[in-house]
Amino acid sequence: MGPSKHGTDNNRGLTGHAYTLYQRFNHALSLGNRFCGDKAKKWQCMDIEIQRHVVHSIAAFLDYISGDTLHHPLVKASVSDIVGALVWILQSNKGAMLSMAADVTLKLVSILPKSVLQLYALDLVNPLSSLLSSHQTEVAISCAAALNLSLSNLSTKSGKEVWDVLKKTEIVSQVITNLRCFPGCAKQVEYFQEMALLLSTILWWWSPSRFSVWSDAELMKGLNDMLDNYGKAAVLKLYSSIALCGHGTKKLLESGEVLEQMVQCMNNSHPHPVRIEGFKLAQCLAINENTCLQMMRLCCKPIIKAIISGMSELSSNSRKVSNEQMSLLEEACRLALITRWTGEHHIHLWKQGIDKILLDLLFNFRNQQYKHSMSLDEQIATAKEGLNANYLLVLRSYIWDILGWLAIHCGEDFHPESELYINILITCACLTFVDAIRKWHKIYEKDNAGVFRSESATRAVFMMIYSPCKYIASRTRTILSEILEPDGLEYLKTLVHFLNNLSSWTEFGMPDRLQIIIYLMGFACYSGLPQYQTWVVKRRGVKTLLALMRWCLSNDFHIERSSFAPHLHNAVCERICCWVSAEDWEGKDILLFFSLWGLAELIQHSLCIGNNQDRISCEMRHIEAQLVSELQDICTNSCAPGLQWYAAFILSYFGYYGFPGKHAKRIGKALNEKDDADIQLILANGECLSVHGVVLAIQCPSLLPPEVLLPGEVTSDDSSGGGSMETCRGFQKDIRLSAHVDHQALVMLLDYIYLGYLQAGDELAKKLRTLAKRCNLQSLLQMLCRKRPKWGTAFPSIDLNVALGPSGHCFSDVILEAKATELLGWTCGVCSLPRPHMHAHKVVLSSSCDYLRALFKSGMQESHLETIKVSISWEAMVKLGNCFYSGKLPKPPSGCLWNIMDTEEKLHELQPYVELFGLSEFWLMQDVQEACSDVIISCLGSSRELSIKILHVAANLSVWKLAEVAATYAAPLYRQLCNSGELESLDEMLVEMVRAASVQLSQQASREDQVPKLYSRPSSR
Repeated sequence: MGPSKHGTDNNRGLTGHAYTLYQRFNHALSLGNRFCGDKAKKWQCMDIEIQRHVVHSIAAFLDYISGDTLHHPLVKASVSDIVGALVWILQSNKGAMLSMAADVTLKLVSILPKSVLQLYALDLVNPLSSLLSSHQTEVAISCAAALNLSLSNLSTKSGKEVWDVLKKTEIVSQVITNLRCFPGCAKQVEYFQEMALLLSTILWWWSPSRFSVWSDAELMKGLNDMLDNYGKAAVLKLYSSIALCGHGTKKLLESGEVLEQMVQCMNNSHPHPVRIEGFKLAQCLAINENTCLQMMRLCCKPIIKAIISGMSELSSNSRKVSNEQMSLLEEACRLALITRWTGEHHIHLWKQGIDKILLDLLFNFRNQQYKHSMSLDEQIATAKEGLNANYLLVLRSYIWDILGWLAIHCGEDFHPESELYINILITCACLTFVDAIRKWHKIYEKDNAGVFRSESATRAVFMMIYSPCKYIASRTRTILSEILEPDGLEYLKTLVHFLNNLSSWTEFGMPDRLQIIIYLMGFACYSGLPQYQTWVVKRRGVKTLLALMRWCLSNDFHIERSSFAPHLHNAVCERICCWVSAEDWEGKDILLFFSLWGLAELIQHSLCIGNNQDRISCEMRHIEAQLVSELQDICTNSCAPGLQWYAAFILSYFGYYGFPGKHAKRIGKALNEKDDADIQLILANGECLSVHGVVLAIQCPSLLPPEVLLPGEVTSDDSSGGGSMETCRGFQKDIRLSAHVDHQALVMLLDYIYLGYLQAGDELAKKLRTLAKRCNLQSLLQMLCRKRPKWGTAFPSIDLNVALGPSGHCFSDVILEAKATELLGWTCGVCSLPRPHMHAHKVVLSSSCDYLRALFKSGMQESHLETIKVSISWEAMVKLGNCFYSGKLPKPPSGCLWNIMDTEEKLHELQPYVELFGLSEFWLMQDVQEACSDVIISCLGSSRELSIKILHVAANLSVWKLAEVAATYAAPLYRQLCNSGELESLDEMLVEMVRAASVQLSQQASREDQVPKLYSRPSSR
């Protein structure tokens, strides 16, 4: 390589000595340059002295370049030759040179810009990973560190190619071996740390690497020992990468020792880097509500103490915050976002003075003089002064979110120990919210970060206005009303005008989505202020929100909060695997969510100001039928519990109480099916109602005497189901109810028990409130009393799964008997039947399957237990039972557990779904067939061998629809399959199916159209 033809122009930026060093290393490189057959230049030299000379010259040159010189054309042009030489020397494996070459390689990757390093990562992976097992400790350390830096700066595009190389070098098993062997050898601590950090990076990038780590009991125990002694930051970082896998998180949570060490590392006796990694690990373990609450059950108080300590990382004498302090503060605040979920941790946070901590972070309050009591004007002045100080602005979005979550999860009678701190926090949030409404465009143009903080503050105000806590809600309304004066009405008019025009916007003319959210939340806040409610109602605010709700539903306009709240962006969520991710309470339709919330408030207020409180206004009656249908559809089809709850809450104002759902609707068919009823409820006046014991035992056990309940069921002490129980012709049980039970109310209650919801006028609703309370049906009672839904509460649904198996034997009247496969001779634990069987109930089976309902009506022999022989295996029948009783088809293993299976194991998991697909065709179960189709199609793309196996199984079972789909998945590889002989296991007809599908695909222009869709095509596993 010679000097550039551009001469001195390209030499600018390099000092005289640096350019001299460049010329020297360039001359040294020329000693090893070789030209291959294609005339491409490669560095190849076995002479150890030349290798030493080259490495020394490269090191000297690298020592003199930094900063802007890294982007110099000569430097960029030389990187390729430097990498080529180092790769050759590393691969030559000359012991005397390896240490020097490894050190220089580490130096190179340490100084190269990320964009340049990404171009050469693939070249470096193979030689560096091959030397991790070097007996020279220094070489292994340098190679691990260099490889870690290369992988950390990897581009997404080259990820697959790099992983292919890493798999060939078996790097994961090699690093695991190195970590396992470390405690018993005399290697440096740095060796363990670099290996742990490298493994952490690999696990971060490639989910297939995680199983071999979290499933290695010896390694996990060794890591615990290392965490107890040294290398704490590295081990914590590795644990965080393990926790990216849902199964890995489960392993970590099972180890009390890991949690104990993690909490210890978070306290202020450790260096900042260790504490930061401890907070990051806790965040990974708290990635969803289930794992968060599991972690808090094990060590709630210590974690809360650590959070408070981390958020208090401020100097009382200076406003200067170091980078490490700032990182620690941010990670502590990010962990404090566990306040989004209700639990014991809220109580402990308040006890630890979280309100004062938040105020300290908002502005350096501890240095200010204040009175123990302040007037509202003084609070506003103090808040304005603190907000104008612009102190730790990056934390403000966290502060508002934490404050909002604390408020929305408070108890009704909660009262903070110090009113001053919470009052000033409320004032600050209200000031920020009003400023956002007043100066939106100005804020947006000049301060993007300010807009995001305004969204968090507006959300906090919204949550405090509607807090269950009487004190917080009352103070927020008072303070916000005061701040809004005298221009509050003008701001409100602006909001209404904006929202009225929103439905006329097209997709390409939409205003900023953050402005929509802030204005919509602002409108909901106004709807909670008494002095503005009447104005909003009279200015047809209900119509405004109805139009917005329908616009959201018809335009498929989805927004979830994380998409516009930068502080919630978490790279961890983009790397996780094996997690069953539950949607946030407000879901991905946040516009629809706030529209429903505001609509509920306005409908409630419109009833209070109308002439007749028992009837909805004329406008509401006009739109009632359509609105009810739309709200029921949201209850049934939405995935977000918050949307479902508020749709059900609004329905209560139209006389519909409860929680509509698809599965409940199916079970509700049994209300009209009296033939298989096994219990008769007898009222005091002699009227009788025929019901099904298994449904009552699950849905409303208080209606049954204790002796007939399923094992494990607990009745309320205040039960309406008293009196005697007798045997009566035509029924297994007679239950006499007390004289306090009203016939009409009981009929409506049974509607709720079977269907999940009921329809009743106000007078009947009053009677139902008493009955629901005595039956301990709290969710129904909440709807009947029209209490605002509690944030975070799961949407109730009918799940009769507990009635399956031995626990439901006392009410079972049908036996499902599976065909004998490899389980021939299996014996049931309830009674000694020679074939695999399951106790079931006519009421559930007939409600879930039209074929079975017709079969029961056709006159099966009358007996206590009737047997239905089902031509599927035991595994398939268990899945079918779960689907009938819960409304959901169980899914096969996913993520790591699926990926480690070989083809035969995957086939074993999928075969029950093929059997169920075939049975669902015969039994006319379209929902089950669709669910099976989704599962099978989502798995077929995992391997070509699997598609051939499924084709064979489907054909043997005469499930031809699935056979055609499997043939189409195999079709793109038809020629390879023929050449490899993999089609030889199929008969000629099936081979012809694959060939025909291959011909058809070759005639199609788009790969997307290659797979026939039975119902829908889910994303590939």
